[in-house]
Amino acid sequence: MAEDVVLNQDLKGMVVLVGGGPGDPGLLTLKAKAFIEKADVIVYDHLVNPSILLFAKKDAELIYVGKQSGKHTLKQSEINRLLVEKAKNGSLVVRLKGGDPFIFGRGGEELEELRKASIPFQVVPGITSAIAVPAYAGIPLTHREYASTVAFITGHEGEEKTQSSINWKELASGIDTLVFLMGIGNIGFIVEELIKHGRAPDTPAAVIYKGTLPAQRTIVGPLKDIETLVKDQNISPPGIIVVGKVVGLRDLLKWYETLPLSSKRILVTRAKDQVGSISGVLGALGAEILEFPTIEFSPPDSFERIDSALDKLQSFHWLIFTSAKGVKEFFERLFQRKMDARSLSHLKIATIGPKTAQQLVSYGIKPDLIPHDYKAEGLLDAFKQMDMKNNKVLIPRAQEARETLEKGLEDLGVDVFVAPVYKTIIPRNLDLLMLKTIFKEPIDMITFTSSSTVINFLKISEMAQLPINEILKNSIAACIGPVTAKTAKKNGFIHVIESEIYTVEALISKIISHFHLKSGGNHERCC
Repeated sequence: MAEDVVLNQDLKGMVVLVGGGPGDPGLLTLKAKAFIEKADVIVYDHLVNPSILLFAKKDAELIYVGKQSGKHTLKQSEINRLLVEKAKNGSLVVRLKGGDPFIFGRGGEELEELRKASIPFQVVPGITSAIAVPAYAGIPLTHREYASTVAFITGHEGEEKTQSSINWKELASGIDTLVFLMGIGNIGFIVEELIKHGRAPDTPAAVIYKGTLPAQRTIVGPLKDIETLVKDQNISPPGIIVVGKVVGLRDLLKWYETLPLSSKRILVTRAKDQVGSISGVLGALGAEILEFPTIEFSPPDSFERIDSALDKLQSFHWLIFTSAKGVKEFFERLFQRKMDARSLSHLKIATIGPKTAQQLVSYGIKPDLIPHDYKAEGLLDAFKQMDMKNNKVLIPRAQEARETLEKGLEDLGVDVFVAPVYKTIIPRNLDLLMLKTIFKEPIDMITFTSSSTVINFLKISEMAQLPINEILKNSIAACIGPVTAKTAKKNGFIHVIESEIYTVEALISKIISHFHLKSGGNHERCC
């Protein structure tokens, strides 16, 4: 519904102020996603999760204008001018901010400038960290027994202010739950003012670091001691401070930091249209999923061979699919040639695994053969049980692929015809700055679903000037099958785990087992 609303509007020359949520990309709203997907230009801040930018279309212009303490990429006035300029050029501009743009996000200031310049705009609210972060820490901001009032306070007022506009006396004595945003660097002053104006020194307080992300850490203690506890634990911005009796409920209600993959950062390198299943499951288990596709699908250099095969389709006995993508692209070409599934009625069809079979079934056809071992060797073992001599087999597949199946079938006396229907390439419009941002903090694991994802990852990392040797030494390569694992080891990864079964589900299970055993004090051999 949100996407329909977006697509049915004339959006050229408009700025959409979008709240990107508190960090967890799963908390992005549907309407925000729809505008991000449609945007020509995305101007984004420091606290925006890089994974959200993957929703952008391939040719979108991504402009980073992040602000950190003492480090501003652009001054606010320059950001305002940038928004006006891009909109006047006829672009749909998404101004993407962390949290909600109207909660200490300067959203109002930016819209004032757009109004002065007669630039049309819309606002898509976001889930503010003020409510999401305490919720992820197991702290309800209101509770019938403990808190009927709550206030959101900036912990860092504008640098241009000569004196504070915060009414500390009213806050200290009149509000049950206090939530300070951007206050860790100013925590000493905050504690001092609250106690000086009447807040009990033993009031429960919490500081939540990187809330809603796997790196989330929560420090709890009496208000009078919280500054010391934060310093002892080396907690730094970004973070949120919560003061009030509701903090005492955390011991009973905490949940996020107890998830099995909590604190793990996992990079997913699958193609953009394939990341969903692995990201969704691992993210639900607490991992921070960072999506950076290292492959992209493209038409083959030539359709000559598949067209030739389709012209003489009646001469084949078997049709073998080795990937779900191969199924999809084969049928696309079949339909373009004004043919349909009836053209395959004389053929027996084999698929290399259940996912490929599932894609085939979506076209109304059930495979005749799925091997028990989901790889080329498994198919060959199955064909060895048959009399395949003088059979003619068509294999629509990627332009570059293993030749194991082709050679194995030829050894059985089969006439094999391989026809490329797609190829994998390094993604166009790579955002190397995003990749560098991802690796500013250690990555626990990188998932690889094929040898090409491994090889392309290393090529792209070199382009981004990442510390490749450190990555190879410290990050675990989680691979589907021994072939991909062998490629990872050959290219220098020291720690490699692999799923023996060639499915994403099996890889997910292996990842969970690895971290579970490790956290339980057991050591799983990685390589």
